[in-house]
Amino acid sequence: MPTRGRVGKLTTDTGERKNGALVATRHPVGGSPVNSKEYIEHEARFSAHNYHPIPVVISKAQGVWVEDLDGRTYMDMLSAYSAVNQGHRHPRILRAAAAQMERLTLTSRAFHNDRLGAFCEKLAKLCGKETVLPMNTGAEAVETAIKCARRYAYSRKGIPDGKAEIVVCGHNFHGRTTTIVSFSTDEATRKGFGPYSPGFVTVPFNDLSALESAVGPNTAAFLFEPVQGEAGVLVPDPGYVKGVRGICTRKGILMIADEIQTGLGRCGKLFACDAEGVKPDAYVVGKALGGGMMPVSALVADWDVMSVFDPGSHGSTFGGNPLACAIAMEALDVIVEERLPERADEMGRMFRGFLAPLQGNGIVEEVRGMGLLNAVVIDEKAGPARPFTERIKDLGVLAKETHETTIRFAPPLVITKDEMSWALERIRTALTL
Repeated sequence: MPTRGRVGKLTTDTGERKNGALVATRHPVGGSPVNSKEYIEHEARFSAHNYHPIPVVISKAQGVWVEDLDGRTYMDMLSAYSAVNQGHRHPRILRAAAAQMERLTLTSRAFHNDRLGAFCEKLAKLCGKETVLPMNTGAEAVETAIKCARRYAYSRKGIPDGKAEIVVCGHNFHGRTTTIVSFSTDEATRKGFGPYSPGFVTVPFNDLSALESAVGPNTAAFLFEPVQGEAGVLVPDPGYVKGVRGICTRKGILMIADEIQTGLGRCGKLFACDAEGVKPDAYVVGKALGGGMMPVSALVADWDVMSVFDPGSHGSTFGGNPLACAIAMEALDVIVEERLPERADEMGRMFRGFLAPLQGNGIVEEVRGMGLLNAVVIDEKAGPARPFTERIKDLGVLAKETHETTIRFAPPLVITKDEMSWALERIRTALTL
């Protein structure tokens, strides 16, 4: 296992070694050997340019460490946007996946399978709810929540058909479907994708009075992230989530917490809402639910809410497939049994405490976060965040900028104190004049 940035050898070679470096055996198209630079060029030729990745080609990983095609080792401090909370290739999750692949992988929901019920029970109980509707991606789960809220409004609240409204927050990120980008305030995700879907009212994040004022006779639900990750790890004031709960209860609307990125240990509690002792009416979960191995997501709520669905009203060919269920159950057990929320809380405090003294140094404007979802805001006078992200990469730590001026850090929750110390020293070097 790698420590302090020096590995031994990770054990997932998919090519040949030349002078100690891993290279692909054959070019997928041209038949010639490739290195990282050539692979990036090949990808750019055949893959749509809807991302701007950090220039590193990862070929294998274990725990918090990854290795590129040229044999260089890095610490992963992004965790696939929190989809790898349990660390890369966690051995328990690997075993669960392998065992299930020997038995059954997919049936569709045309038939029952012997893993779905157990998965739904485990996730529902963990959330303190009664039932689960499984999907695959986070965006699918958010779409499920929107459909659920609208049907609930019509069947339970008597809102006229087609008039339901859902209140959302500015600077939200809930996915990239056409419905979801309709209520995004990020022009980069919206531009060119209209006409936009109606039925959404936007209020500022962390503004309880704005939320209260926005709720009207046709309001069905409030959909929000307890911490806004993509917006730059915006942590609300103490009492905000509890205040949201109070408004939703008084006004008789659903409180729907998108915990796709913030949940399952990332923010130092099982769910970010737990920091204020709050239970929403519905959770939207995903990312780490798949243990870094499968896309697994879900809407989790009580039967009073979930019973608005009936056969044919919603579904997914792959949602609730037995392989995903087996992986997700083990992924949840790892989070609970290895006390990863507690680890996230401790390591997050260490992260912010170490880097906070850099604030005001001419490069770092602010260090903020919750648990192991953290951000460093780059002073506008120092320029955009991207060059600093690449400087950090050159020192062996992988992170990613968001919204031009902010670098997001979210390592796997299995990170140790020694590993965190190793990374922090390099981040400090990169962010010091």
